Amino acid sequence: MGNARLRSIHVHPVKAFRGLASREAVVEPWGLAGDRRWALIDDGGKVVTQRQQPRLALAAAELLPGGGVRLSAPGMDPLAVPVPRPRGTVPVEIFGEKVEGVLAEQPDAHAWCSAYLGAGTRLVHMDDPAVCRPVEPEFALPGETVTFADGYPLLLTTDASLDALNSLIAQGEHADEGPLPMNRFRPNVVVSGTDAWAEDHWTRIAIGEVAFRVAKVCGRCVVTTTDQSTAAVGREPLRTLGRHRRIGDRLAFGQNLVPLDRGTIRVGDPVTVLE
Repeated sequence: MGNARLRSIHVHPVKAFRGLASREAVVEPWGLAGDRRWALIDDGGKVVTQRQQPRLALAAAELLPGGGVRLSAPGMDPLAVPVPRPRGTVPVEIFGEKVEGVLAEQPDAHAWCSAYLGAGTRLVHMDDPAVCRPVEPEFALPGETVTFADGYPLLLTTDASLDALNSLIAQGEHADEGPLPMNRFRPNVVVSGTDAWAEDHWTRIAIGEVAFRVAKVCGRCVVTTTDQSTAAVGREPLRTLGRHRRIGDRLAFGQNLVPLDRGTIRVGDPVTVLE
């Protein structure tokens, strides 16, 4: 682990949209600054992801000063959306949890998202992650919260584990689908210089000067089968994870992190296993 480094950082301003690579990021208690503070909801208030709409992989959101976003997608004119004033909230359901979101104030923001997906959607912002949504209770410590991420503030993956997984895919019945790029797994931080699957054994790490608790292994879903550059859906990596990386009832790849400090992480920072 002496040579482990932070190879890349990825922020997803709108949940399920394409991630943005960054050279550095501010770590807040609920995740990287700007990560998944926005989401789309359907007419019933449920969060919309690539599970229902694979074409979200082709949409992008650039962070604007103050936390707003500039939306872009194939066939759509770009649209800048500022952070709405928290004058009232709407109920948002995410994986069965009920939280509150603030609707974008611009009607054209909702129209833009609906037109792109061909389905009624609204764009919402999480005003205050500190009080809005607790981390999954079974694996949380008191007071830990998260944005519209699937369940935890950050997701970590390693290059060595992806190489190992791609080797397994190459030996399987859907070898033509590999090798898979890291963006299939939509991580926040990618680490190089480790052994394959070393992250399974970590409980506390530091990236640069910022410490993190390793909360639990990440169970993977159908989103990993969506090509993030074309939105085409295949069978890998779930077929191979099911054969070789079943941990309990999860198809495991990557680890969920909870920050223990505030600070800034930068590409090239050393990654140190503390426990």
